[in-house]
Amino acid sequence: MKKIFTSTLIALSFVSFAQAQRTQGQNPNGQRPTNPGTTAPVAAVKEEAAPRVASTSSRTINPESTVITNHTVTIRGKEVPYKATTGTLPVWDEEGKPIAGLFYTYYERTDVQNKDKRPLVISFNGGPGSASVWMHIAYTGPVVLNIDDEGYPIQPYGYKDNGSSILDIADIVYIDPVNTGYSRATSKDVPTNKFFGVRADIRYLAEWLNTFVTRNNRWASPKFLIGESYGTTRVSGLALELQSNQWMYLNGVILVSPTELGMERGTVLDAALRLPYFAATAWYHKMLPADLQGKKLTDMLPEVENFTVNELIPAITKGGFLPMAEKQKIAAKMARFSGISQKVIMQNNLDVSTNLFWKELLRDKGFTVGRLDSRYKGIDRSDAGNGPDYNAELTSWLHSFTPAINMYLRNELNYKTDLKYNMFGPVNPWDNTGDRTGENLRAAMAQNPYLHVLVQSGYYDGACDYFNAKYNMWQMDPSGKLKDRMSWEGYESGHMMYLRKPDLKMGNEHIRDFIEKALPKPGVPAKF
Repeated sequence: MKKIFTSTLIALSFVSFAQAQRTQGQNPNGQRPTNPGTTAPVAAVKEEAAPRVASTSSRTINPESTVITNHTVTIRGKEVPYKATTGTLPVWDEEGKPIAGLFYTYYERTDVQNKDKRPLVISFNGGPGSASVWMHIAYTGPVVLNIDDEGYPIQPYGYKDNGSSILDIADIVYIDPVNTGYSRATSKDVPTNKFFGVRADIRYLAEWLNTFVTRNNRWASPKFLIGESYGTTRVSGLALELQSNQWMYLNGVILVSPTELGMERGTVLDAALRLPYFAATAWYHKMLPADLQGKKLTDMLPEVENFTVNELIPAITKGGFLPMAEKQKIAAKMARFSGISQKVIMQNNLDVSTNLFWKELLRDKGFTVGRLDSRYKGIDRSDAGNGPDYNAELTSWLHSFTPAINMYLRNELNYKTDLKYNMFGPVNPWDNTGDRTGENLRAAMAQNPYLHVLVQSGYYDGACDYFNAKYNMWQMDPSGKLKDRMSWEGYESGHMMYLRKPDLKMGNEHIRDFIEKALPKPGVPAKF
């Protein structure tokens, strides 16, 4: 990575800041005006109204801070110059007072003259208490972690250029919601229900995005949301919220390892839909019969999927009234596909939990398998029990991500603060009521003919498994009228499939193709 100059701290004069704020419909003291038609004269602005840069000696949030650095990166063999802006922007309450500062990192390609045609990708991770670090420094951004080709940590920790980044075709902003990364409420007195809930999260982030897009003059740009894990819940809800209440229309939504998006499964589907994931994991660990093990993963899975839909779901639906001979037959097939014994399956009445599966699959070999990526193996205190002691994959990931993001933000992007970068922040209790985000996304697509959806799933993800992601797509639009604007891609990796080197390249290529496909040709109207 070539850094053109060390850094530029943006500390606008109070006059120029006041002028900039008035053009954005905001008073220079950081509050939104109660009457947008009136503004205070420049002479009335106080000096302390200037935005505050990142503090080096404070553990409180500065709602307004900006640091700019310039760099180059080689992507797909071509040099791409870009500007990185790190900083915070306020979240306002109903009275126009800042109640939080959200930390963000914004990358802009600098040799592009016309930003009106330049796509803007808006990136969130999940949790819901997780920072945007994961996709930022391991997937789409201009740098990637120092890890091996399968995603395991290596030392020394650090980062390097990402030759697969999408920065060549789109600008990107990574956003940390409140209590993640460096983002914080301005006071402990701010009610947490302003932020910590499905609906509250979507509402305040939509308002914040309006501010970000306005200040950075990106209203004309084609816009894409990308979310991972709970971030898929977030961006699915944002798609409709931005249209309905911010009048901001999108070209695409990318769902990486999606949740259930508020679409209820019930006990029958919960029990059945996880079997294809079991089969993929058993295949990886070579726990399947020879005839299945000898096939490619993607050639083997359709057989399991067909069994799940056509035999397993009907069988579990019958519950205790399923004839014993038929139950034994179904259990035998489940054992064949899952790598665990027919006896264990019968003991659990055809409903084997993921927790038990992670413990049971390699129990006789003395290992557990990971939740978010079942390629990873763990060692428990005892081989007995119904679930693993810990998530083997998450422990491994934190090895490499935590040092890298702290080094990168401070040393490369020059954002210096004594705040702790929260990989996972305190966001509980989280209000999950009113989660209709799958339906929100469907409605947004129905109302916006430009809007496309891409789903990306890892076959070895046991938290947000690939077959449930397919089920989301099947059930989201029962009319079938939107399916031509939906696509799904699978990867031989886990929740963060991009940690595997081949999937880092392939996943970014799929995003690149998706963005290009979702951009309408000049003059093509948004109509059905």
